[in-house]
Amino acid sequence: MFTPMLLAHCTWPDVERYLERSTGVLIPVGSIEQHGPTALIGTDAICAESIAEAVGVALDAMVAPPIPVGLAEHHMAFAGSMTLRKETFVAVIEDYTSSLYRHGFRRFYFVNGHGGNIGTLNATLKDMNGNKTAPQAAYTFVNWWAGPRTKKLRAAWYGEGEGLHATPSEIAVTQRVNPTATKPARRLEPASTAKTIGTADTYRATYPDGRMGSDPALATPEAGRALIASAVEDIAEHYREFVAR
Repeated sequence: MFTPMLLAHCTWPDVERYLERSTGVLIPVGSIEQHGPTALIGTDAICAESIAEAVGVALDAMVAPPIPVGLAEHHMAFAGSMTLRKETFVAVIEDYTSSLYRHGFRRFYFVNGHGGNIGTLNATLKDMNGNKTAPQAAYTFVNWWAGPRTKKLRAAWYGEGEGLHATPSEIAVTQRVNPTATKPARRLEPASTAKTIGTADTYRATYPDGRMGSDPALATPEAGRALIASAVEDIAEHYREFVAR
């Protein structure tokens, strides 16, 4: 089994040698937030990091340190959840990429694990693509769960049980990566299927145990292995095209 090329585990000469053949870098971005009563608070960060690393292995691509905490204000009524302010999140993205740009990286590919990051990631990277201070840089992101192969598996296996938050697909990935992320011994009561988010207190009142229409009992480590493999195929295909432009 190959070891991912993690920037934090490289020496500076290692990075210089890498830059002689590629200017692409994968950056995992997630969230630290509640995922219902049975799943890990770090689910989104774990999914983004583990899948980015697997893509790095498949493509021999550099993987930057993750941005584990994202935008999760609406989960803050649940113990352990963490959030960045929007301006902090944007600043972290800008500082990560400007540091790497200075050294010669030019293609910045974010692997996202949290739905709450999408709007800000989209707007921020769009603005950065027109930034004259880094004219040779290009930025994009992908949601690990949204590729065609991965979507097909999620729909086939989980149907309505996938829900919108604390989904069996993301829990299955964490079960594969972290054996302590075990599924519940019994099925939970059906979760609310309302699509109201609002404030943290409104969210907690609407979704008392944190889930949004999901059935975590459907998750298995075996499914997690297949979901990771499908996500790697989807993302690797897109990454190659992005870096080659």
